[in-house]
Amino acid sequence: MNTQLKEIAKVWPNIQPIVSVPHNKKDYNKLLNLLDSLIDEVGNNEKHPLSSLMETIGSLIEMYESQYINEIEGNPVDALNALMVEHGLTQSDLTEIGSQGVVSEILSGKRQLNVRQIKILSKRFKVSPAVFI
Repeated sequence: MNTQLKEIAKVWPNIQPIVSVPHNKKDYNKLLNLLDSLIDEVGNNEKHPLSSLMETIGSLIEMYESQYINEIEGNPVDALNALMVEHGLTQSDLTEIGSQGVVSEILSGKRQLNVRQIKILSKRFKVSPAVFI
């Protein structure tokens, strides 16, 4: 075994429960919670030391979702519109992501969702943040 693999073998038992392929809903939810925490910590800072971990966790989540979860087709605006219709909501019901003007700009495509808004919407609708990216 080369030196790099030996070093990985030493730390893997501590990392493995955190960074493993999800095989069930419990593992998937654990990764979603970790991603939420990473989004809070890293935000949009690509130079943050944990940004590659956030990307890796996102890929693991995406892989699980593509196999086991039916995603809402379309772009983030379409997904948000579909979820609003499904839950009987109007623009004024989404005050936690901004004023009615902000929500209107998001729904018309004039403004993109930011990390904070994505996190709020994913929790509200109980969907992966990836739906809004």
